[in-house]
Amino acid sequence: MSPFWSPARHADRRGFLHARARIARAVRQWFWTEGFIEAEPDALTLSPGAEVHVDAFESGGRYLHTSPEFAMKKLLAAGERNVFYFGKCWRRGETGPLHAEEFTMLEWYRAGAPYDRVMDDCVALARLAARETGASSFQWKARACDPFAAPERLTVREAFARSGADVPEDHDAFSRAIVAIEPQLGAPALTLLCEYPIGEAALAQRCAHDASVAERFEMYACGVELANGFGELNDPAEQRARLIEAMDEKQKRYGQRWPIDEDFLAALAQMPPASGVALGFDRLVMLATGARHINDVRWTPE
Repeated sequence: MSPFWSPARHADRRGFLHARARIARAVRQWFWTEGFIEAEPDALTLSPGAEVHVDAFESGGRYLHTSPEFAMKKLLAAGERNVFYFGKCWRRGETGPLHAEEFTMLEWYRAGAPYDRVMDDCVALARLAARETGASSFQWKARACDPFAAPERLTVREAFARSGADVPEDHDAFSRAIVAIEPQLGAPALTLLCEYPIGEAALAQRCAHDASVAERFEMYACGVELANGFGELNDPAEQRARLIEAMDEKQKRYGQRWPIDEDFLAALAQMPPASGVALGFDRLVMLATGARHINDVRWTPE
């Protein structure tokens, strides 16, 4: 394949890239209108997160962040109320039509808001992207999603029941089973899949009506995961236990573990109740523009 700077290749991608710029401008304006402030946390961190299956780039005992989540929650503890991040994240080994090792994340937090509120934010941003490109629907692999239709809210338990199965208790079995369910989500309208098992939501608080599930949701369009959000856990003791459990599982599976961020746990004791979301901006642009590969919407893909 020719390099990204090849005039012919750039000409093929130029429409997607200019649409990306328009969507980015509209996204920032939306957040400012909603009363948010944009934060720019450092990309290098002592601990890159809590994800079992994610690998991080390491440099001199520090890591490029896989998400700015820990830093953003520290800012909530410092006194910020509505704060968003719009920038780069890094995850080693993630490549393919929907994945890149360096990608753009849109992540935001609302202090004092239930996670239903940030679900509404996700829907609003999907519709904003569609309006900026003039798209009446999102398309991916012969599946279509109308972002302007009323979204479907579905619990994980309900999603498994549709396929005639119970929610697996084992982490491995859950990971295998959810992959078979995801392609059915987000068509013909957006799907908000919520109430994940506690074992699949290391950073989310327990649901008040059922302590076995967490205030975690993901938004899907055309079978593609666009966003992952939580009612944020702010109990330092429970969070420590969850992080240790996640890192034990990471050690068991991949022979590595990330350090526990003690500063993050200390900040949780001061952090107000909040909800937050991470949304894959590149994927949103892909669906809104009809691009077929994430590199079509990245300015300088290698």
